[in-house]
Amino acid sequence: MNAWHQSVELLNTCLKAGVTEFVVCAGARNAAILEALARAEQAGLVRVWRHFEERSAGFFALGRTMETASPCAVVTTSGTAAAELLPAMIEAKYQGRPLIAITADRPAEFRGTGAPQAIEQPGLFGDYAFQGGFDGWSGREPLHLNPELEEGFELDDTNFAQTTAGEFKPERVRIDVAELARWLKKDLFRGMVVMIGGLEPEEREEVFYFCKSLQAPVVAEATSGLREGLADLALRDADRVLKRNPPGKVLRIGDVPSGRFWRDLEDLPDVSVWSVSRNAYPGLARECRLTVGPLNRVMLALGDIEPAEDAMDYLEGGSRDAAKIDELLESYPDSEPGLLRTLSHYASIGNGLFLGNSMPIREWNLFAQWDRPVPIVRANRGANGIDGQVSTWLGWSADVAGSWAVVGDLTALYDLAAPFLLEQVEGEGRVLVVINNGGGKIFERLPRLQSMSPKAVEWMTNPQAADLSGFAKLWGMDHLQIRTVDDFDRYEEPARTLLMEIVPDATQTERFWKEWDRFAGVV
Repeated sequence: MNAWHQSVELLNTCLKAGVTEFVVCAGARNAAILEALARAEQAGLVRVWRHFEERSAGFFALGRTMETASPCAVVTTSGTAAAELLPAMIEAKYQGRPLIAITADRPAEFRGTGAPQAIEQPGLFGDYAFQGGFDGWSGREPLHLNPELEEGFELDDTNFAQTTAGEFKPERVRIDVAELARWLKKDLFRGMVVMIGGLEPEEREEVFYFCKSLQAPVVAEATSGLREGLADLALRDADRVLKRNPPGKVLRIGDVPSGRFWRDLEDLPDVSVWSVSRNAYPGLARECRLTVGPLNRVMLALGDIEPAEDAMDYLEGGSRDAAKIDELLESYPDSEPGLLRTLSHYASIGNGLFLGNSMPIREWNLFAQWDRPVPIVRANRGANGIDGQVSTWLGWSADVAGSWAVVGDLTALYDLAAPFLLEQVEGEGRVLVVINNGGGKIFERLPRLQSMSPKAVEWMTNPQAADLSGFAKLWGMDHLQIRTVDDFDRYEEPARTLLMEIVPDATQTERFWKEWDRFAGVV
């Protein structure tokens, strides 16, 4: 079949399944698909974004699925261009997002020949994408479509004017909460803690009222959108408090938590763990129970909840730790934690916040302000490290003025191509915060680094001295460098995207952590 007719048929199939948003990375092999998309866009059927770099495009599309809860497809040419989508597909798999890869391929006879732009594209993403087309696809995982197209094609007058897009209908999950309801009532004397990871917007209200009814201590991550709203139940320094005295039961709701104590549970088999998740992943390698389904439906199905309360007196003990944090933040205002506390007051008035891995999300959870609710917070918390963070933020917040992102310096450097999309997204009041501490400082907090050689530590931390003002200039962003708390007085809401570079005082940061570790009994 002519590549043009194949492309029209492919697009019609996507439209029928409710796929109306696309990110295109152009090449000779996918030219016919791009022409079909251009005509569908002219007919008002689709929204199309463009990028030159496939890895960033994949994460931008992932961000679009976060915002719309609908599929977004990335269209690439053949060869390694298709392979660049693997990181985003992996992240989408563990987030349960309907990310679609449409990888234009050469005809099958070219495979294994070494011909240009010909690799083994069928099954390229392995277990991380559904391969069977739209039939049988749940809509709760990535999908890979791999059309084989001749490079040459002849156009006709197809214009999609009479075409109607279908509705995206992900597979509905059956929910059974009987055992979970019984578990919630058992052995409450052992102490129960609720750990809340990322939530979808429609899930937050029901989870909030569930926690208020349960009255158990809560570890609510910023990505839950409930961190400040549940402050009266919150453990302010949960990792240390819970490690000192583990609870008998942990109920995890939402995405896998970023805190250290969740990982510590691997070595605490006596702690009974139950996860309630949109995805069929318990989040631990050890034995634990799992209920799968949209969290608002699970919470409603549980009905009236009997209070578990604070059987271990965590809230009283945690207040001491919270007071020490506040004392240290006041003593060292220009440390990394201190500057983040001040930053959080500014970022919390924006229209949405994206938190990057690895230190930003952890430090925000620990040190950000508690007075003003920040209900719209996103992050990549599937299997991802620092890949594609800026691109995901831009995709998620593409239609939102005044959106903020907080990422580390290596994270920003890892996604240098992301701002190519700035001219296509809503830019007014947008702020990209880069915490520039000279490399991967999170690794300096690992105890095992103390026994490693200086060269190995250097390899781990990747010290860097990049001029981020040049990064801002490259993509037409304004630049503001923050070194002290007083520098925040120079901030004004930008008319275009602002790169806010935060450079913490290294001496104050070191003293902050030393005093905190001494207080917490680490050293």
